[in-house]
Amino acid sequence: MAISDCYRGWLCVLMMVLGLASAQLTSNFYDKSCPQAPSIIKSAVLSAVYKEHRMGASLLRLHFHDCFGCDASVLLDDTSSFTGEKTAAANTNSLRGFEVIDDIKSKLEAACPGVVSCADIVAVAARDSVVSLGGPTWEVELGRRDSTTASKDGATQDIPSPLMDLPALIKSFSNKGFTTKEMVTLSGAHTTGQARCLLFRGRVYNETTIDTDFATSAKSKCPSLGNDDNLSPLDVTTNVVFDNAYYKNLVNKKGLLHSDQQLFSGGSTDSQVTTYSTNSAAFFQDFATAMVKMGNLSPLTGSSGQIRTNCRKVN
Repeated sequence: MAISDCYRGWLCVLMMVLGLASAQLTSNFYDKSCPQAPSIIKSAVLSAVYKEHRMGASLLRLHFHDCFGCDASVLLDDTSSFTGEKTAAANTNSLRGFEVIDDIKSKLEAACPGVVSCADIVAVAARDSVVSLGGPTWEVELGRRDSTTASKDGATQDIPSPLMDLPALIKSFSNKGFTTKEMVTLSGAHTTGQARCLLFRGRVYNETTIDTDFATSAKSKCPSLGNDDNLSPLDVTTNVVFDNAYYKNLVNKKGLLHSDQQLFSGGSTDSQVTTYSTNSAAFFQDFATAMVKMGNLSPLTGSSGQIRTNCRKVN
């Protein structure tokens, strides 16, 4: 999200692409070519999350960071011809779960060689991860193909910063065709997962819109200097469960990241946060709908791209 962003005048073009993508992606894309694909992916995800609950959040975040294109470009390692996205500022020492995608891909290649794209694996794994943590399900539309290149600069531009104020967050998501409400909804992915000290140090030491006890607890894991990679849960109450506690935390000034607390800081999104904090069913329904929309962000389809044999490198 883990989680997303957007950009200017090509918004109209983007919305046209979204419409075309939706027409080309279908939920039954592999019904004949690889009917066992859903069960293979689900089994691997459940196994990975069982071994490490944090992996559910990691796989969801991987989809967020890929889906400003939804083409598995985030999985590519660096080559002599391009620098991949793994070392982009938003991703380095942060994105994880690549080995789980590798494991799923190897199983699918054994069952249905050259059929299931890495981009579709990432999309389905994100949904299955959310479900495994107690969250909502949704129908994942399939048929994406994999990119043959990646852009570190593009990834750096595209992913919203945890230091953004509310207007910047709204603009970032709007540039990708998301409404302000959908931005608040997708931010709810932070109901699970962890953040590095480097990203929340400024908030817990310098900001006033924060619960005192919460700040003191966060500081115990994040000294004012050093230990940048120390981790703290994004949701201090139910970190390994996908629920609406993230929004309850914001109402109580317990958002870990600056960008999170900005959603409840006296601005235009306060009412939506309040609604979700008291109505988990509304959050689940809206989150599922927003994830379908995100999964349709300008994917490669038809004869574009390729079906990678190894998700880390172009065929």
